[in-house]
Amino acid sequence: MTSKQRAYLKSLASTLDPVFQIGKSSLTPEFVKAIDEAFNTKELLKITVLKNCMDDPGEIAQMIAERTHSQVVQVIGKKIVLYKPDKKNPKIILPKEKA
Repeated sequence: MTSKQRAYLKSLASTLDPVFQIGKSSLTPEFVKAIDEAFNTKELLKITVLKNCMDDPGEIAQMIAERTHSQVVQVIGKKIVLYKPDKKNPKIILPKEKA
């Protein structure tokens, strides 16, 4: 993902409300499955890490991305933004890379 594409996704994510909240139980298999299922309807997800979660948001973002085959767009404070394009009909069209 290029910096231009990442910037475009960040601008789209700025208007999104968090869909999930990670609490003190941190990352469970059920939570990862729920996020993966959410990617069936949305390509861009915002997740909040609550104050009672002691894990690092950056590490949580990487683990979720690996397990759901998505990409980390950004981690700011306790907010995580993930992107996974729809294979059949993508709704978000990323800017093209320059050759």
